[in-house]
Amino acid sequence: MSATAMLQLKQQLSKLPEKQRQEVAAFLHRLKQDSPAWQKEMGRRMAEMDAGKKFGLPKSLARA
Repeated sequence: MSATAMLQLKQQLSKLPEKQRQEVAAFLHRLKQDSPAWQKEMGRRMAEMDAGKKFGLPKSLARA
């Protein structure tokens, strides 16, 4: 996708009502969950948790 097309898409999305933006976000999240890379990473994390390893939020998300 060209930079211009991406900008146009972002502009159109920003004009949607909140409910429709939530629907688009849910759709994009579902697409991500279907990717083999995401499934592999989640499998790895689940195996670590099953083994008793704990983990925290990334520092970028753990702001108080």
